[in-house]
Amino acid sequence: MSFTDLSAQLWRERELLDTLTFRLEVEQLLLTAGRTRRLPQATAEVEQVVDQLAVAGLERTVIVAALAAEWGAPLESTLRELAEVAPDGAWQDILVSHLSAMVEQTATIRSLRDANEQFLRAASRATEETMATIAPSSRTYDSTGSAAPSSLSRFLDQTL
Repeated sequence: MSFTDLSAQLWRERELLDTLTFRLEVEQLLLTAGRTRRLPQATAEVEQVVDQLAVAGLERTVIVAALAAEWGAPLESTLRELAEVAPDGAWQDILVSHLSAMVEQTATIRSLRDANEQFLRAASRATEETMATIAPSSRTYDSTGSAAPSSLSRFLDQTL
């Protein structure tokens, strides 16, 4: 494996991080607009990108280990550790640049994820509160064992 392989892999991961950011932003737009019908699809797309990132991370680990061996560093070196032992010059600068961009992208992703989780919790609470106000607290049954109409059903039957 060469440094070029690592750089190409890091670009691929950065593109995946950009895609993940986009997918999380779409998810957030759906949540803030109250368009929850497409939320499962948006969430599935986020999970697909996360899975692709996991595979890309494993591929990067293999490439980093090969370069670490070549540069005299421990095989389990992180990208940051590899940048520290990289030959001076362009390689070190490129690794530091990739690392910096990926750290920034990851911070953005964490922020989006946290905001989306808060939107989901708020929506869940609102749904539970709404359901509590319209759902009957207990059902009654007639002599045949059938459920008697709920107060909501009676209200709707009387109004419609």
